[in-house]
Amino acid sequence: MSTATAPTAATAGANKAVLKAEFTLFRREAGSLIGILLFPVVLLVILGSIPSFREADAGLGGIRLVDAYVPVTVLLAMIAGGIQSMPPIITGYRERGILRRMSTTPVRPSALLSAQMGIHGVAVLVGVALCLTVGRAAFGVALPREIPGYLLALVLSVVVALALGALIASRARTTKISNAIGTVVFFPAMFCAGVWVPVQAMPDALAHIVELTPFGAAAQALNQSMAGDRPGWSHLLVLAVWAAGLSGAAARWFRWE
Repeated sequence: MSTATAPTAATAGANKAVLKAEFTLFRREAGSLIGILLFPVVLLVILGSIPSFREADAGLGGIRLVDAYVPVTVLLAMIAGGIQSMPPIITGYRERGILRRMSTTPVRPSALLSAQMGIHGVAVLVGVALCLTVGRAAFGVALPREIPGYLLALVLSVVVALALGALIASRARTTKISNAIGTVVFFPAMFCAGVWVPVQAMPDALAHIVELTPFGAAAQALNQSMAGDRPGWSHLLVLAVWAAGLSGAAARWFRWE
């Protein structure tokens, strides 16, 4: 075996071990799974149980509020996974000295971030599937009609949410700081996602501002795909720029200590 091949094989083996270990640990995190899988679904069921939410709303173009809130709950799964679940796990490792010990192995910082983003990404996609299934089965919400556009918007949105969480984890020194930053980001993210007022029901000036944020653009792109239209290129561009910028910043600033 050449000297170039040996380190590569060792690194690949270490990365695989990290992914396996992180997956095992994640399955034991009941709080994370509840936030990602159950919180959005429970919110959808509560909102869908309100009679007025199941009536057509002229202000929303004739759709029902429950129809508008399915993309919102989809985004909530992403926000819960990316902002609330992932950063405390990574900063907890840093606080307990686990990252310092990992720095003595062939594992690169990007391997840990990739493992966490991959695991949380899968959990988020399961949460998305649950929201769509419950919306369809319980309240007759139509499934996305523009499938390619929906999948593209969905993937970009998930990357943005996880990259934002990775950036928080890269800058926070302790779990308390991570939780504090996550809380500060959480509520504006929910507002931009349309939790209190769907983006399409906001005043035009406010909607245009919100659409420049990652979750505002995601909400609009997902809504358009649900309705059978292609997501606006401006919304996809906003998501792509945020995804690239946040991912680059997280990779640049993440350190073992």
